[in-house]
Amino acid sequence: MSVSVAGGATGRVAVIGGGTMGRGIAYVFAAAGLPTTVVEPDGERGSALIGELAERARTGADKGKLDPTAADRLPELLDVVPDVSDLAAGLDLVVESVPEIPALKAEVLTAAEAREPHLLASNTSSISIDDLAGTLARPQSFLGMHFFNPVWSLPLVEVVRGRASDERAITTAQDYATTIGKDSIVVRDVPGFATSRLDNIAAFEAMRMVEEEVATAADIDKAAVLAYGHPIGPLRLSDVVGLDVRLDIARHLSTVYGERYAAPAILERLVEQGHLGRKTGQGFYRWDR
Repeated sequence: MSVSVAGGATGRVAVIGGGTMGRGIAYVFAAAGLPTTVVEPDGERGSALIGELAERARTGADKGKLDPTAADRLPELLDVVPDVSDLAAGLDLVVESVPEIPALKAEVLTAAEAREPHLLASNTSSISIDDLAGTLARPQSFLGMHFFNPVWSLPLVEVVRGRASDERAITTAQDYATTIGKDSIVVRDVPGFATSRLDNIAAFEAMRMVEEEVATAADIDKAAVLAYGHPIGPLRLSDVVGLDVRLDIARHLSTVYGERYAAPAILERLVEQGHLGRKTGQGFYRWDR
């Protein structure tokens, strides 16, 4: 069954990956009234997902950020399955949101395409859409839809056009962004696109400032928020994104752009110690898990 919602985009959606980003993406689609299936192989994480997003919806309704009726409906619009092969065939949109590992993404996207979705997208923040399209049979229906964390708060979707992406795919992706209350920009497929190059260069420089004892992490973030109007500082945002994710991006972008995107030593050290940010309770900050 396809469900019509404001903005023009309709249909059934799936999100592959129930991590921080995947949950946020699933939330905004379900909150917009679209039936949404999440693929999450971790049984414990999958079991908790719907309840956690329902609680997020109630909080949003209490704060006046989500219509109470939409909050009440959200749990019934969500489903969780353990494997891509469990997805229904012919979904309207499938968004891949697994870790920034090219081989993993390629494997997941190939499996997702076999379910014959009308539009297939990757939430990659740095990996080439053209490279990911290389193993796909229908690259014209594939593109990047890069969301930002926290997905329910940040109002942008970066639509990344691959060489083979057709205009229908681009227009449909923008329609979905409108449906979920986001603005969109369309960028060419270059490493890091537009936003990741800006975001990560600031984050890596902030990390080097911590290494050099220029100021504390909290004060560096405070400067970014108060002096430049950023909603969140680059170090706190890195903790939210995941320091392992930042490190994967650094390793990828540095192969293309050189030393300016090289991973700071403090980032390497924190990840090696298992301090990945909010999801582990420790990064540049301590977090209540």
